[in-house]
Amino acid sequence: MNTTLIIIIGCMIISAYFSATEMSFSSLNKVRIKSMADQGNSKAQLVLNMLDNYDDILSTILVGNNVVNILCSSMATVLFIGLLGEAQGPGAATIVTTIVVLIFGEISPKSIAKESPEKFAMWSAPVLRVLVKLLMPVNWLFGLWKKLLSRIIKSGGDQNITEAELLTYIDEVEQGGTIDAQEGSLIRSAIGFTNLEVQDIFTPRIEIVSISTEMSNDEIEAVFMDSGYSRLPIHNGDLDQVNGILYQKDFHRFVLHGRQKLEDVVRPAVFASKHKKIGDLLKELQRDKQHIAVVIDEFGCTAGLVTMEDILEEIVGDIWDEYDTVSDDIQVLEDGSYQVTGTCNVEELFDFLGRKREFDVITVNGWLMELLGKIPAEGDSVQVEGLHVTVTRSNGRRAETVHIERTKTE
Repeated sequence: MNTTLIIIIGCMIISAYFSATEMSFSSLNKVRIKSMADQGNSKAQLVLNMLDNYDDILSTILVGNNVVNILCSSMATVLFIGLLGEAQGPGAATIVTTIVVLIFGEISPKSIAKESPEKFAMWSAPVLRVLVKLLMPVNWLFGLWKKLLSRIIKSGGDQNITEAELLTYIDEVEQGGTIDAQEGSLIRSAIGFTNLEVQDIFTPRIEIVSISTEMSNDEIEAVFMDSGYSRLPIHNGDLDQVNGILYQKDFHRFVLHGRQKLEDVVRPAVFASKHKKIGDLLKELQRDKQHIAVVIDEFGCTAGLVTMEDILEEIVGDIWDEYDTVSDDIQVLEDGSYQVTGTCNVEELFDFLGRKREFDVITVNGWLMELLGKIPAEGDSVQVEGLHVTVTRSNGRRAETVHIERTKTE
């Protein structure tokens, strides 16, 4: 009896080891393990190497766990038959073994391993590596069986991680406290960066400050001083004839206080379409060592400007310097309504309002022009999608500020 009891206890310990190992390898953070391995942790490196053959790990654990559980059940049956007889022994053995295996062989070890999966995986990896080698023939047979099943039952679908899944992981990591809100926001911005087009961030033509080749040196200097910009597009008469970018330091050093002609210091301009990805444009600006790109429309006319700063702000947020006027496109008023600028990105506005929509236009002003069928004038209002929108200021060509409030029926 003593030998039988010892075998049962040994089987339970081994069963607990297999159950905890299965949980640790299936729930560990692979990124964390890789980071530890890169720092020189040999056990973490072993775990990382073993994860490359996860099927072998899983089959080894399942085979080992089932063998010890069956042996435990058999020994328990022998033990209880000896204690209670052949009539009552098997039933009692089944009930007791089931309860003991569930508590001590499954639930408890898996719960413990779940708390620190990386730590337990590194502890169990050396033993598991030996078991994997011992059960190599069995794992090979299971590998063939898996290939056969894969041919019979073809699993479709892309196994690559999607952007939506990646964003979900970031939310979970942020909620877990591994990264803070600012870091999470930065990562999300970097992920969405490649999907943005130039038209999502460019400064429209109407807001461009530029220089004409017909201006005198004093007039050019005044434009630089008034605008506070260090680089400005220069054109021949109108903005559709941009022929380069003038740097303030070049103008002052070589033209205003030197003997060179204006056209000799003008640097070539980079041109981009409105639908160019900003990631591609960033690479182009870096390659050409430029900071400004002129945005052109389908007719070859100047639609706006986009700067290196505009692109970087999509990742790190607004970058303010001593010449910028800090302003919010969306302001929440005391009564819960909103004051919005006409140049505010309409998709960003709807995101702010907790809605997801795509538009053919970029700005709130463009959205209102579509709704009203005309240039928005002060006092114009429209009710749409549970929102009451009123133009509070217009310059005759576009809405400058808009008041938005949610309707009670929303």
